[in-house]
Amino acid sequence: MRLFSVGAGASADRAQQHAEHPSAPIPIVGPGIGETIRVPLGETGYETFPLMLGAAEFGWNVDLETSHGILDRYMEFGGNAIHTADGFSGGRSEHIIGQWLRSRGRRDHAVLSVRIGAHADNPGLGSVNLVRAVEGSLTRLGVERIDVLYLDATLDATTNLEDTLATVEWLSDAGKVGAVGAFGLSPERLVEARILASAGYPRIQVIDAPYNLIRRQPFEGDLRLVAGAQNLAVTPSHALEHGFLSGRHRNKALTSRGVRGEQLRGHLNRRGIKILRALDQVAEELAVPVAAVSIAWLLAQRTIAAPIVNTFATEHVDELMQGAGVSLSRSHLAELTRAGN
Repeated sequence: MRLFSVGAGASADRAQQHAEHPSAPIPIVGPGIGETIRVPLGETGYETFPLMLGAAEFGWNVDLETSHGILDRYMEFGGNAIHTADGFSGGRSEHIIGQWLRSRGRRDHAVLSVRIGAHADNPGLGSVNLVRAVEGSLTRLGVERIDVLYLDATLDATTNLEDTLATVEWLSDAGKVGAVGAFGLSPERLVEARILASAGYPRIQVIDAPYNLIRRQPFEGDLRLVAGAQNLAVTPSHALEHGFLSGRHRNKALTSRGVRGEQLRGHLNRRGIKILRALDQVAEELAVPVAAVSIAWLLAQRTIAAPIVNTFATEHVDELMQGAGVSLSRSHLAELTRAGN
């Protein structure tokens, strides 16, 4: 017997020592046990593994071969939810996923979600651009339907929401879109969307909001209240805050250059170090990777269905998948939450 996703966490001897701990990773005989682990994605009718594989790095920092290896590893251990966006790498992320789906014949085994609204050719949520954007994503992915369409409002705060939802209704009736999600919609606009849904327009059932142990706001405010009141499934992006909450980046001098390096260095302050120490303590006690503890903390928060996690390498997938098998005690949750306050 070996631990779920062994290979990226503690040593085999140490893992065996902690195997009977009630919060230890899921024990399995081999890959595939994750196929039995599914959570409802709100009221969409879809069921997903409680960790969505994000594809933001595909075609940018991760080449095609490595991207396909990451997808293979995720599916090998029972994952089934893939998240991308038409704006990721100018659409190259979708091309890579589409090639993988065709070569592996895995379309019917995947819940495919796409964020629309940030592609340079079709920005915003206006009716014409929305239809063009969806058609473009379907073509790049080589599929007939997007299971969960996230409406990205970050570049478009002015388009009439009624027009947008009417266009989504047409796309849904045409079989091109399953469920509807949102990214960047304010709590007020989510309330407006619910009022429109009561009049017969498609209902937003999922939201993506950046949220993690170090980035607690603005989600822990009106947005979480609205999500709870509307029974929205929350699939938080930036679950590891650009890798900081994996515990790999602890030295400012060794962090990479560029925008991401600046983001990481910005977290290497008193609060960030305090959070890492708290994560280290729990990870040490449970004999699991720091990244798995970060994911487990998110999954313990109310309204959270499945965090979206981007990764650079197949071995990182092993660490992340363990997060679904870690059950944190009340004291663990309190310690971690207090460290982030």
